[in-house]
Amino acid sequence: MQPTATTRIDERWAWADHSMCRDVPDLFYNAEEDPKSLRRRKESAAKKLCAQCPVIEACRAHAMAHRELYGVWGGMTEADRHRLAGRVRTG
Repeated sequence: MQPTATTRIDERWAWADHSMCRDVPDLFYNAEEDPKSLRRRKESAAKKLCAQCPVIEACRAHAMAHRELYGVWGGMTEADRHRLAGRVRTG
């Protein structure tokens, strides 16, 4: 039987089934109206959870490979990923 597009997507995201963030997604993303102090507190809490996560490396690799623009992925903030990729983020 040939794998379907859905099967390939499911396999590509299989690591996420083991992530520690799946039950608290709001912690990993900031709203535009969030004050900077709240953003930093959420990012810090998200990074602490990531540090204990069994799939941190797979998550980080996904974020870098797919150029995720928003949120904390694999223990890295948006700014962290931009710096690692050698990009300058404006705004």
